[in-house]
Amino acid sequence: MASALSTIETKARRHLLETTASFWSSAELIDIVNLGIKDLWRAIVDLHQEHFLIVDTTNVSISASATQMTGVPSNVYRVHLIEPEDTTSGGSYKGVSFVPRDYNSPNSIAARTQTGQDPTQSQVIYYALTQQGPPVSAPVILVDPVLTTAMPVGSIRLVYVPTLDDVVAAQNNPIPGESDQALIAWTVAFARAKEREDRSPDANWLAVYATEKQSLLTSLTPRQTQEPEFVEAIFESLW
Repeated sequence: MASALSTIETKARRHLLETTASFWSSAELIDIVNLGIKDLWRAIVDLHQEHFLIVDTTNVSISASATQMTGVPSNVYRVHLIEPEDTTSGGSYKGVSFVPRDYNSPNSIAARTQTGQDPTQSQVIYYALTQQGPPVSAPVILVDPVLTTAMPVGSIRLVYVPTLDDVVAAQNNPIPGESDQALIAWTVAFARAKEREDRSPDANWLAVYATEKQSLLTSLTPRQTQEPEFVEAIFESLW
């Protein structure tokens, strides 16, 4: 079972030789743990093993004549897939395909010259993620061409990796793979910066963190061993 951040704080305090808060407050150490969580999250996301994947069918829509999606969650960090929610033969938008393209790609430019298209017919919708995205704001997902009728909330499936909110002491560590020791090492390293004249983190504990982080990333992939991992050859689908 995942450990609460308060447990990670307690274990870090043992290494700091301060089991009762005095030099370091609880809030101070929990802030440091959260920074470690964000660092591990970035690395795990780049494994592309879908540890944090969310399938959302309740927020996103496209209004008639609109040039961007509405209802994009504010925590959308990386989009894995956009498709009609109902892809069965009876689905109203079963013929719609969402295809990622740069906003200035030839496909998007050509799509913007088209008149409104009917999403109940077979239709390719090109999309581009723009603006800063989280934690600044929700990304803006531009779409081309415009549609004659809306694709309402509930008709679009958005599959994405979210950013993580800060975790409070009573909440569990959200990082998978038995990551407590990595977070303990991170916390001790950066907590000790407070007692150093140059305010730099402790190099020895950073080395422990680096080792734990690499071991964690190695253990998190692959997520299944039923079939071996492989890379598709160029034009393999045409063989």
